Amino acid sequence: MPRLAFVEQKNGAVVRKIVGYRRFEGLQATRELAKLYSSMRLFINFFQPSFKLKEKHRDGARVVKRYHRPATPYQRLLDDARTPEDTRLRLKAMYLTLDPVRLLRDIRLAQERLVDIADKPDGSAAADGEALPLEDFLSGLRIAWRGGEVNPTARPKPAVKRERRRPDPLLAVTAELEEWFEAEPWRTSRELLERLQVKYPGVYPDGLIRTVQRRMKIWRSTQANALVFGPFADAARTEIVEVAQ
Repeated sequence: MPRLAFVEQKNGAVVRKIVGYRRFEGLQATRELAKLYSSMRLFINFFQPSFKLKEKHRDGARVVKRYHRPATPYQRLLDDARTPEDTRLRLKAMYLTLDPVRLLRDIRLAQERLVDIADKPDGSAAADGEALPLEDFLSGLRIAWRGGEVNPTARPKPAVKRERRRPDPLLAVTAELEEWFEAEPWRTSRELLERLQVKYPGVYPDGLIRTVQRRMKIWRSTQANALVFGPFADAARTEIVEVAQ
């Protein structure tokens, strides 16, 4: 006899696939999760067919599995002789009132709100908005694939740019260093740091060599773009940064 489908067995196929892996906190997120689950349970139980294992046997090292025909949980209940007649009538009446497109639209809307809440934990999440008309939502499904991942909760969380964690040790002399570099671009970072140490004794230790190297790398990249792209250097540099991100 095949194993029954326990709740935990659907944690990945249903819950994580639709809710995602973001962290949700607060009453607003709780309300949106309740809205999502209310639409999700109807959509999955009435309109999402799935396979169920019928039998499994081993032939040497080979395991052969056979499955029942795909069916929704709603169809399986109707096909089961143990289901009471009043339950069948109630489910059929409920099925006739459901619209899968409307349910999918409500699921997407709740997912968008949950993502907005999770990605803006400071309380700046947008207020509840109106759902798209069904005609607009349905027409948008034809081209939704062009925007990449359709499921809002499956999209990666935007990476937060790492800010400087300590004061810039070269802030006071950055302009001066850049002037030296532009005047003599063949100089190494070690030579520029030594020149800085001669001018400001005891202020800039040898440990700043990596900071100077990173600064010179940026300046050299800017000069290279200017040589290659000329007056379009700034636009080209912006495009390269966007592609890298």
